Parts: sequence; C-alpha cells; structure tokens
Amino acid sequence: MKIVTNTLENIAGVGIYPVIGLLLFFTLFVVLIIFVMKLSKRDVEEYGRLPLSDGDEMSENKDDSLNL
Repeated sequence: MKIVTNTLENIAGVGIYPVIGLLLFFTLFVVLIIFVMKLSKRDVEEYGRLPLSDGDEMSENKDDSLNL
C-alpha cells in the first residue's frame, strides 16, 4: 500500500479527485431524491405491486411506461 501512497503523492493536482467524486455523488443523490419526490402516488403503488405480479397481467393504462 505504501507504493500506491507514494505514487499518488507525486501526482500534481490529485487532491481534487476526491472532491469531484463527492460532488458528483451528492449531485446524483439530490437528483434521485427530487425524482422520487415527484413520482405520482399511482406510479408508486404500481411499482410496489410489480414484485408480486406474475407477469401475465397487463396494466390498465396502455400508455404506461411499465408495459414492456
């Protein structure tokens, strides 16, 4: 592990990568939270029923994006 530490210490500007990674993670997390908060109750209920369905039933709404 010492060789990795020594190599990383010699790279100029390597300290910015953890900051970029944290900002990227935080941004994606916030976007995901906003997406989940904007879901309609009907969609959430349908997503909740998906694991229980056997795949033979079709959704009532033909335009629904869950029909694959």
